[in-house]
Amino acid sequence: MKDQLLAISGKPGLFRLIGQGRGMLIVETLDAQKKRLTAGARDRVTSLNDVSMYTDDEDKPLMEVFESISQKYEGKTVDLDLKKATPAQLADFMAGVLPDYDRDRVYNNDIKKLIQWYNILIQNGYTEFVDAEAEETAETTEA
Repeated sequence: MKDQLLAISGKPGLFRLIGQGRGMLIVETLDAQKKRLTAGARDRVTSLNDVSMYTDDEDKPLMEVFESISQKYEGKTVDLDLKKATPAQLADFMAGVLPDYDRDRVYNNDIKKLIQWYNILIQNGYTEFVDAEAEETAETTEA
């Protein structure tokens, strides 16, 4: 299911892959409207599974960052007002969910987009960000 969650450059919000046509993808918005659109070859479409956040060591997959936010906020949306949030508030939020994030390469707009995407997913019933099997495998290899 996570492979079907998409971001399209230049279009706000997140999308779910519905199907494929000739040289295009058919996507649906992840909001109450469920509006269907097409994404052509010129659109830059990215699966959320392929996105990661910069850290001081290795890049952290976005789904693991979402899982960390979900644990901190107990599966509820983040109540930070993104239009009025100061850079210090955004840095505090990020340090709380991903303490070793790279402060030089993760910009305030990246943090805002992370929060927006997380809130969209939570509001639309997505609560499982990391597969339990994948999480157990990661813990076993770290030990």
